[in-house]
Amino acid sequence: MFCSKCGTENPEGTNFCSKCGTGLGVAAKPTEDGAKPEAESSTGMSANIAGLLCYLFTWITGIVFVVIEKKSTFVKFHAWQSIMTFGVLTVALLILTWIPFIGWILSILIWILMVVLWIILLIQAGTGKMWKVPGAGDWAEKMANK
Repeated sequence: MFCSKCGTENPEGTNFCSKCGTGLGVAAKPTEDGAKPEAESSTGMSANIAGLLCYLFTWITGIVFVVIEKKSTFVKFHAWQSIMTFGVLTVALLILTWIPFIGWILSILIWILMVVLWIILLIQAGTGKMWKVPGAGDWAEKMANK
């Protein structure tokens, strides 16, 4: 069950959110396709769709959602994680492309890492999970809770 205020996933049957303490009330019925109900973001979209869109154009859409999202901690988490993860990898990629041979090989590896992370993060956000990228995830969580 997701908290309608902060978007945190809580165990079924819980009366209060484990993160913000908001009363959870009666659990919403699952949809026909079995998807978990999501809290709505301030954009009018469900939180999992908005979270997925934070990664669509890597750090660029992350910045867009940091600016427009005011309500959902879930969406803000994914927006900040997108900025941090893909921002750092993009800068590293740009620097390494200027270094002959070893830099070029490393830039290919970073490009592969970016594509794999992009796919994983799209899937995780789309299914309503707050999967943390090591290093960037903890920082993103702190920024989302501000």
